Amino acid sequence: MAFGNNYGSKSWSQPIFILKEGSQRTRGRDAQSSNIAAAKAVAGAVRTTLGPKGMDKMLVDTIGDVVITNDGVTILKEMDIEHPAAKMMVEVAKTQDDEVGDGTTTAVVVAGELLKRAEDLLEQDVHPPTVIAHGYRLAADKAQELIKDIAIEVKADDVEMLGKIADTAMTGKGAEAAKEKLCDLVVRSVTMVADEDNTVDTDFIKIEKKVGGTIDDSEIIEGVVIDKERVHPPGMPKLVENAKILLLNAPVEYKKTEVDAEISITSPDQLQMFLDEEEKMIKAIVEKIIASGANVLVCQKGIDDIAQHYLAKAGILAIRRVKKSDMTKLSRATGASVVSSIDAIEESELGASGRVEEKKVSGEEMIFVTECINPKAVTLIVRGGTEHVVDELDRALEDALRVVSVAVEDKKFVAGGGAPEVEMSLRLREYAATVGGRAQLAIEAFAAALEIIPRTLAENAGLDPPIDMLVELRSEHEAGRKTAGLDVFDAKPTDMLVAGVIEPMRVKTQAIASAAEAAVMILRIDDVIASSGAGAGPSPEEMAAMGGMGGMGGMGGMPPGMM
Repeated sequence: MAFGNNYGSKSWSQPIFILKEGSQRTRGRDAQSSNIAAAKAVAGAVRTTLGPKGMDKMLVDTIGDVVITNDGVTILKEMDIEHPAAKMMVEVAKTQDDEVGDGTTTAVVVAGELLKRAEDLLEQDVHPPTVIAHGYRLAADKAQELIKDIAIEVKADDVEMLGKIADTAMTGKGAEAAKEKLCDLVVRSVTMVADEDNTVDTDFIKIEKKVGGTIDDSEIIEGVVIDKERVHPPGMPKLVENAKILLLNAPVEYKKTEVDAEISITSPDQLQMFLDEEEKMIKAIVEKIIASGANVLVCQKGIDDIAQHYLAKAGILAIRRVKKSDMTKLSRATGASVVSSIDAIEESELGASGRVEEKKVSGEEMIFVTECINPKAVTLIVRGGTEHVVDELDRALEDALRVVSVAVEDKKFVAGGGAPEVEMSLRLREYAATVGGRAQLAIEAFAAALEIIPRTLAENAGLDPPIDMLVELRSEHEAGRKTAGLDVFDAKPTDMLVAGVIEPMRVKTQAIASAAEAAVMILRIDDVIASSGAGAGPSPEEMAAMGGMGGMGGMGGMPPGMM
């Protein structure tokens, strides 16, 4: 990469090379156009999935695995995206998913439209950092205030409203056949694990996927289901009532030396003594477990064959190699402490459960720990006809669980169907007139960009032309009906509260904040330097210097996978 130099009065005709050969540099409007085109391409890829009548995407990876979904963040994670600006859009979806669990497609589509509107301003020679970025930040801050003004209170125990929030999150995700039942499962799960201060940790809601049966066969278990079987089926009980549960994070095996060691044996008697001593060590461990009064052993490590025999003789149901996450859930549900040493086993460390039973689900044995003293951990067993159906149901339930938990925590919701976006768009246009100056142009562009949500809902529902629906929605909101949104089934504006289409307030606030931040960051870039070597990313130091822009391959335009 060559740069001309003009120092003082002496002009140098010799170019100076400061970058490796093969490096690419894109500057000014070319860099901005390339980044905006990449971001718009990402938004366009997920835009058709928005709303109850959105379409699904089939994604096939390099080894032939197929994912069928209309979940925005899943689509973007599965796509092999190379362009750094496009990767920033993927980060918007990931942030939305981590913070709220739903609204990922909305966030990406709004970010793409903000950049599209900014491109129109750039063509009018409006300065990006001074005017557009400043105006977008003002508009985003004002939009947050407007959302809080139109938000409606919801009580943490209002099962009907929470059910509607779950229903809205699952609409269009392949769960329509049994949506009423699934919504009931979601609301019950969240209200069970909620703490007294209404904080909800969805990690304590376990989703166990099993192919077979129908969606209607899905159920909630007030306790924990472990995808394991008894270690010694012939001798151990299949059902234990009034269970005293020991959670052990130590192997029930003889101790092995830390370093390699050899033992020289010169006679059969010595060999027998060695084997007898091993058995004696294992028997001592089992006796400690029996002495604690435990009749169910859940072990995170291994259980020796000899130990299995003694445990079975004592009538103890034992499970081994249980995941750490399941141990945490069992501890919360049963009140047991996870013991990390055999010597620390005591009766006070045990947990209690009314029933521990091994059952067969879809041909596989599973352990059900139910009737717990404190069922603050629950399990949802999701059933479906094929693996793809079960996977999509799992994603739909994850979204619904997250949004209901957010609604319980924040106690605020807004109408859906594009109602908040149209209301904010109108109010932002009024706000723009009070700001004045060139920033007014950017605020008006932000207001126009928000209308992409109702417009997309209309397009995906096949309502032609979508502008007619948008005009009708505007007139409804100008008349003071703030909750009027687009009913894609009847093709007319409807009160979304009556229709039961509602979303947590945080879905909208996070989507607008993330979209505005990503758009401003992309607009501020006017120089892209791509290192040589296809697919070779920069070093961590280079990434830090360039603002963590990610891999630098394919900077000249859209990579092959993004066309």
